[in-house]
Amino acid sequence: MKKVLILGAYGKIARIVEKRLLDNPDYQLTLILRHANRLDSLKNHNNVTVIEGDVSNKDLLTKIIAGQDLVYANLNGQMEQWAQNIVFAMQQNSVTQLIWITGSGLYHEVPDPFGSWVENYVGHASKEDTRRAAKIIESSQLSYTIIRAAYMTDDAEIDYELTKKGETFKGTMISRSSIADFVIKIINDPEKYQRESFGISKPGTDNMLHHIREIEHDL
Repeated sequence: MKKVLILGAYGKIARIVEKRLLDNPDYQLTLILRHANRLDSLKNHNNVTVIEGDVSNKDLLTKIIAGQDLVYANLNGQMEQWAQNIVFAMQQNSVTQLIWITGSGLYHEVPDPFGSWVENYVGHASKEDTRRAAKIIESSQLSYTIIRAAYMTDDAEIDYELTKKGETFKGTMISRSSIADFVIKIINDPEKYQRESFGISKPGTDNMLHHIREIEHDL
Protein backbone atom coordinates (compact mmCIF):
# COMPACT_ATOMS: atom_id res chain seq x y z
CA MET A 1 0.00 0.00 0.00
CA LYS A 2 1.32 3.44 -0.97
CA LYS A 3 0.73 6.21 1.56
CA VAL A 4 -0.06 9.49 -0.20
CA LEU A 5 -0.37 12.84 1.58
CA ILE A 6 -2.35 15.50 -0.28
CA LEU A 7 -1.86 19.10 0.81
CA GLY A 8 -4.61 21.48 -0.25
CA ALA A 9 -6.96 18.54 -0.61
CA TYR A 10 -10.02 20.63 -1.51
CA GLY A 11 -8.40 22.01 -4.66
CA LYS A 12 -10.07 21.14 -7.94
CA ILE A 13 -7.23 18.99 -9.26
CA ALA A 14 -6.72 17.30 -5.92
CA ARG A 15 -10.39 16.34 -5.73
CA ILE A 16 -10.20 14.67 -9.14
CA VAL A 17 -7.13 12.71 -7.99
CA GLU A 18 -8.89 11.74 -4.76
CA LYS A 19 -11.99 10.55 -6.58
CA ARG A 20 -9.93 8.29 -8.82
CA LEU A 21 -8.02 6.78 -5.90
CA LEU A 22 -10.94 6.33 -3.49
CA ASP A 23 -11.40 2.82 -2.07
CA ASN A 24 -8.41 1.53 -4.02
CA PRO A 25 -6.59 -0.77 -1.56
CA ASP A 26 -3.27 0.10 -3.19
CA TYR A 27 -3.42 3.63 -1.72
CA GLN A 28 -3.84 5.14 1.74
CA LEU A 29 -4.79 8.82 1.40
CA THR A 30 -4.20 11.47 4.05
CA LEU A 31 -5.94 14.70 3.10
CA ILE A 32 -5.03 18.05 4.68
CA LEU A 33 -7.14 21.16 4.21
CA ARG A 34 -8.01 24.24 6.25
CA HIS A 35 -11.69 23.34 6.67
CA ALA A 36 -11.99 19.56 7.05
CA ASN A 37 -15.80 19.63 6.95
CA ARG A 38 -15.58 20.34 3.22
CA LEU A 39 -14.55 16.72 2.69
CA ASP A 40 -16.92 15.12 5.20
CA SER A 41 -18.28 12.98 2.38
CA LEU A 42 -14.92 11.18 2.10
CA LYS A 43 -14.50 10.28 5.76
CA ASN A 44 -16.37 6.99 5.44
CA HIS A 45 -14.07 5.64 2.74
CA ASN A 46 -11.74 2.91 3.92
CA ASN A 47 -8.52 4.42 2.59
CA VAL A 48 -9.01 8.07 3.58
CA THR A 49 -7.97 10.13 6.60
CA VAL A 50 -9.06 13.78 6.61
CA ILE A 51 -7.11 16.24 8.78
CA GLU A 52 -7.84 19.92 9.38
CA GLY A 53 -4.62 21.85 9.14
CA ASP A 54 -2.50 24.39 7.33
CA VAL A 55 0.92 24.09 5.72
CA SER A 56 1.94 27.20 7.66
CA ASN A 57 1.99 24.98 10.77
CA LYS A 58 5.44 23.43 10.41
CA ASP A 59 5.11 21.26 13.53
CA LEU A 60 1.83 19.73 12.38
CA LEU A 61 3.19 19.23 8.89
CA THR A 62 6.31 17.49 10.19
CA LYS A 63 4.17 15.17 12.32
CA ILE A 64 1.78 14.24 9.52
CA ILE A 65 4.46 13.68 6.88
CA ALA A 66 6.12 11.02 9.03
CA GLY A 67 5.52 7.60 7.46
CA GLN A 68 4.19 8.89 4.14
CA ASP A 69 5.55 7.58 0.84
CA LEU A 70 4.70 10.60 -1.30
CA VAL A 71 3.55 14.19 -0.83
CA TYR A 72 1.37 15.90 -3.42
CA ALA A 73 1.06 19.67 -2.92
CA ASN A 74 -1.96 21.34 -4.50
CA LEU A 75 -1.53 24.82 -3.02
CA ASN A 76 -2.07 28.49 -3.69
CA GLY A 77 -0.85 31.35 -1.54
CA GLN A 78 2.50 32.04 0.06
CA MET A 79 4.31 29.54 -2.12
CA GLU A 80 7.87 30.30 -1.00
CA GLN A 81 6.93 29.81 2.66
CA TRP A 82 4.92 26.69 1.87
CA ALA A 83 7.85 25.21 -0.07
CA GLN A 84 10.24 25.90 2.80
CA ASN A 85 7.93 24.20 5.29
CA ILE A 86 7.26 21.18 3.09
CA VAL A 87 10.91 20.60 2.19
CA PHE A 88 11.90 20.92 5.86
CA ALA A 89 9.21 18.49 7.05
CA MET A 90 9.98 15.94 4.34
CA GLN A 91 13.70 16.02 4.99
CA GLN A 92 13.13 15.67 8.73
CA ASN A 93 11.20 12.48 8.06
CA SER A 94 13.32 11.13 5.17
CA VAL A 95 10.33 11.30 2.82
CA THR A 96 11.65 12.09 -0.65
CA GLN A 97 8.84 11.99 -3.24
CA LEU A 98 7.13 15.35 -3.89
CA ILE A 99 4.67 16.42 -6.59
CA TRP A 100 4.36 20.22 -6.86
CA ILE A 101 1.73 21.96 -9.01
CA THR A 102 2.40 25.44 -10.35
CA GLY A 103 1.74 27.51 -13.46
CA SER A 104 3.53 27.96 -16.75
CA GLY A 105 6.12 30.69 -17.15
CA LEU A 106 8.23 29.54 -14.21
CA TYR A 107 11.43 29.89 -16.26
CA HIS A 108 10.17 32.48 -18.77
CA GLU A 109 9.81 29.51 -21.09
CA VAL A 110 6.46 30.44 -22.63
CA PRO A 111 6.63 32.14 -26.05
CA ASP A 112 4.66 35.30 -26.77
CA PRO A 113 1.93 36.32 -27.00
CA PHE A 114 0.79 33.79 -24.37
CA GLY A 115 3.99 34.25 -22.35
CA SER A 116 3.41 37.97 -21.85
CA TRP A 117 -0.24 37.34 -21.01
CA VAL A 118 0.75 34.80 -18.33
CA GLU A 119 3.21 37.21 -16.75
CA ASN A 120 0.63 40.02 -16.64
CA TYR A 121 -2.35 37.85 -15.68
CA VAL A 122 -0.70 36.22 -12.66
CA GLY A 123 1.07 39.35 -11.49
CA HIS A 124 4.76 40.00 -10.94
CA ALA A 125 4.84 39.56 -7.15
CA SER A 126 2.93 36.29 -7.24
CA LYS A 127 5.01 34.94 -10.10
CA GLU A 128 8.29 35.74 -8.37
CA ASP A 129 7.01 34.01 -5.24
CA THR A 130 6.32 30.84 -7.23
CA ARG A 131 9.79 31.04 -8.80
CA ARG A 132 11.45 31.29 -5.39
CA ALA A 133 9.39 28.32 -4.23
CA ALA A 134 10.52 26.24 -7.20
CA LYS A 135 14.16 27.12 -6.53
CA ILE A 136 13.81 25.89 -2.95
CA ILE A 137 12.45 22.57 -4.18
CA GLU A 138 14.97 22.16 -6.99
CA SER A 139 17.85 22.97 -4.63
CA SER A 140 16.74 20.31 -2.15
CA GLN A 141 17.66 16.64 -2.12
CA LEU A 142 14.04 15.63 -2.74
CA SER A 143 12.96 13.45 -5.65
CA TYR A 144 10.52 16.11 -6.79
CA THR A 145 8.33 16.44 -9.85
CA ILE A 146 7.19 19.97 -10.70
CA ILE A 147 4.18 20.33 -13.00
CA ARG A 148 3.86 23.68 -14.83
CA ALA A 149 0.32 23.98 -16.10
CA ALA A 150 -1.09 26.09 -18.91
CA TYR A 151 -4.39 27.95 -18.43
CA MET A 152 -6.65 25.45 -16.63
CA THR A 153 -10.16 24.50 -17.66
CA ASP A 154 -12.79 22.22 -16.12
CA ASP A 155 -13.21 20.16 -19.29
CA ALA A 156 -13.54 16.43 -18.56
CA GLU A 157 -11.26 15.40 -21.42
CA ILE A 158 -7.85 13.87 -20.81
CA ASP A 159 -5.51 15.02 -23.57
CA TYR A 160 -2.06 16.42 -22.88
CA GLU A 161 1.54 16.74 -23.95
CA LEU A 162 4.61 17.41 -21.84
CA THR A 163 7.69 19.58 -22.20
CA LYS A 164 10.72 19.42 -19.94
CA LYS A 165 12.63 22.24 -18.29
CA GLY A 166 14.83 23.90 -20.89
CA GLU A 167 12.33 23.28 -23.69
CA THR A 168 9.94 25.88 -25.08
CA PHE A 169 6.52 25.55 -23.50
CA LYS A 170 3.83 24.31 -25.89
CA GLY A 171 0.15 25.16 -25.88
CA THR A 172 -1.98 27.56 -23.90
CA MET A 173 -4.72 25.46 -22.25
CA ILE A 174 -5.08 22.27 -20.23
CA SER A 175 -7.94 20.52 -18.46
CA ARG A 176 -7.66 19.85 -14.74
CA SER A 177 -8.63 16.25 -15.53
CA SER A 178 -5.49 15.96 -17.66
CA ILE A 179 -3.30 17.34 -14.88
CA ALA A 180 -4.88 14.91 -12.41
CA ASP A 181 -4.19 12.03 -14.80
CA PHE A 182 -0.51 12.98 -14.93
CA VAL A 183 -0.39 13.31 -11.13
CA ILE A 184 -1.67 9.75 -10.80
CA LYS A 185 0.93 8.50 -13.27
CA ILE A 186 3.62 10.10 -11.12
CA ILE A 187 2.15 8.62 -7.94
CA ASN A 188 2.27 5.19 -9.55
CA ASP A 189 5.82 5.52 -10.85
CA PRO A 190 7.57 8.52 -9.25
CA GLU A 191 11.07 7.34 -10.14
CA LYS A 192 10.25 7.75 -13.82
CA TYR A 193 9.61 11.47 -13.35
CA GLN A 194 11.89 12.37 -10.44
CA ARG A 195 13.90 15.61 -10.31
CA GLU A 196 12.14 16.89 -13.40
CA SER A 197 9.98 19.92 -14.18
CA PHE A 198 7.28 19.31 -16.79
CA GLY A 199 5.16 21.76 -18.72
CA ILE A 200 1.70 20.37 -19.47
CA SER A 201 -0.81 21.56 -22.06
CA LYS A 202 -3.36 20.29 -24.55
CA PRO A 203 -1.87 19.56 -27.98
CA GLY A 204 -2.85 21.96 -30.72
CA THR A 205 -3.68 24.93 -28.47
CA ASP A 206 -0.65 27.09 -29.27
CA ASN A 207 -2.75 29.82 -30.87
CA MET A 208 -5.71 29.80 -28.47
CA LEU A 209 -4.97 32.94 -26.46
CA HIS A 210 -7.97 34.65 -28.04
CA HIS A 211 -10.20 31.86 -26.72
CA ILE A 212 -8.77 32.23 -23.19
CA ARG A 213 -9.50 35.95 -23.30
CA GLU A 214 -13.09 35.17 -24.28
CA ILE A 215 -13.40 32.79 -21.33
CA GLU A 216 -12.00 35.40 -18.95
CA HIS A 217 -14.38 38.01 -20.32
CA ASP A 218 -17.38 35.76 -19.64
CA LEU A 219 -16.40 34.93 -16.06
